[in-house]
Amino acid sequence: MDSVSHSRGGSSMIQEAELQRLALFEPLTTAQLERIRGAAREKRCLAGEPLFSQGDAARHFFLVRQGAIKLFLLSRDGDEKVVEVIQTGQLFAEAVMFMEQRRYPVNATALADTELVIFDHDTFLSLLAETPDLALKMLGSLSRRVHGLLSHIDELTLHNATYRLVAYLLSQPRDDAGEVRLDLPKQIIASRLSMKPETLSRILARLRTQALVEVSGETLLLKDRAGLRRLLGQEA
Repeated sequence: MDSVSHSRGGSSMIQEAELQRLALFEPLTTAQLERIRGAAREKRCLAGEPLFSQGDAARHFFLVRQGAIKLFLLSRDGDEKVVEVIQTGQLFAEAVMFMEQRRYPVNATALADTELVIFDHDTFLSLLAETPDLALKMLGSLSRRVHGLLSHIDELTLHNATYRLVAYLLSQPRDDAGEVRLDLPKQIIASRLSMKPETLSRILARLRTQALVEVSGETLLLKDRAGLRRLLGQEA
């Protein structure tokens, strides 16, 4: 699958200021940013539209300008395991350019109508050769990604489903009243936390019965954050 076959290019598409806001591109000079812009392409995906499949030749990495992309694996039985959800302002697939065989290790599908900026691997690699600071920035970015994935693996393997869901809820942005808006479908959250959707629903029901949360559609009120932290073995 050619990820840019239905994309639109041109340096007017993404502005230099947008690139400079991305930590990965901070060390670049104006001329180098212009090269990135000139090779960039825009792509719009409808909700549910695949971007690439596991094993596809990888020639690009991506910025989610608006929307969300689901990265997932499929078991032999066709069960889906969500590895990560990439949201507005995040880059993904940049590490693939350093793999011995440049093939995407996961599947990617739009969770919602999504606007992407597509960057060319070869253009970026040529800049890495010219700019040592960029290589260090790249290493830092990849190290943070690996650390985050290892932490996620630890949570999945060392803790039960209730712990994983409570930790997820406490990590989400909330307003002054303690309300958390679940921007992702519950089945996606469940897959990301390695549980069945019905398990997630049962845990939420139990937390509600314990007066720890209040559920209203896609909005959760964390009524007792100290009580939730106690479930994680943390000090209130």
